[in-house]
Amino acid sequence: MGNGSHEDSGLSKSTWSDADFEDMGWHDVTIHGLSVQPTDDILPRLLLDLDYIVRWVHPVPPATHFSFWVSPATLVFEDVFDLEGDLDFKGLALDLEVDRVHRLVPNDPRPNFAHCPLWHIEGHTFDLKFRASGFHQYFRQAPRLTSRQALPYAERGGCAFTELGFS
Repeated sequence: MGNGSHEDSGLSKSTWSDADFEDMGWHDVTIHGLSVQPTDDILPRLLLDLDYIVRWVHPVPPATHFSFWVSPATLVFEDVFDLEGDLDFKGLALDLEVDRVHRLVPNDPRPNFAHCPLWHIEGHTFDLKFRASGFHQYFRQAPRLTSRQALPYAERGGCAFTELGFS
């Protein structure tokens, strides 16, 4: 298929954006790193290093567990403001695992900010809300079929915020 697509996993391209939001899902995606990056403009960017689950594969008997097509990815939100969040790590689990990502229309009387959606990343042990004009997600490597929802640290190339999709 070429150009950052991966036929086996069903990934059609290696760079997605908020225009693709309805076709994307972040359930059980692991976040490995978070960075707030200043820009030459007034508003910063929010970058997330994650293992994106491209596709869940139903078990074929006698197997009883799902397998997953997973790719390391960089999710970049532009023009970020009103950032707030909570972490709730109790016990030994320190995973940042996403439950859902919501895009909401805010009720904002400020005319310059009315076009920026409210993003809500709802995690199992965290909650993150912010305003941003949009996002791009870069799949840095072709997806791999694995029995786990996250790749081993060494296999994924460590923590990275590269903004380039694989080809």
